Amino acid sequence: IGIKSRRVYKTPGGTLLREAHMDLEGICMDREVKRITEGMSNEFARLCYNGFWFALEVELMRNSLDFGQRDIVGEVKIELYKGNSITKRRSSPNALYNADLASMDIEGGGDAFDYNP
Repeated sequence: IGIKSRRVYKTPGGTLLREAHMDLEGICMDREVKRITEGMSNEFARLCYNGFWFALEVELMRNSLDFGQRDIVGEVKIELYKGNSITKRRSSPNALYNADLASMDIEGGGDAFDYNP
């Protein structure tokens, strides 16, 4: 008799791919979609674990999760060092962050002290 654990064992490549994918989700998915997807993923895993792979609700979740992943594309550079992985760079054509829009220097040369709400 053993203790069941839901961890990734003996698949370092799979662990790295998952980490890179989660990193891309962080720059390509908005907060609410990510929150809903995480909850749905947990329920999907529970149903599959309990043998409901061919159930209608699993098919619904599978299609929804696939739809949510359609914009998750890009590149992630990961450095491996002494059993750790460090994300060095990430890029995606579908990234939600735009450095030009986030900059205060674009519109008129004002500085941060000019802002009065």
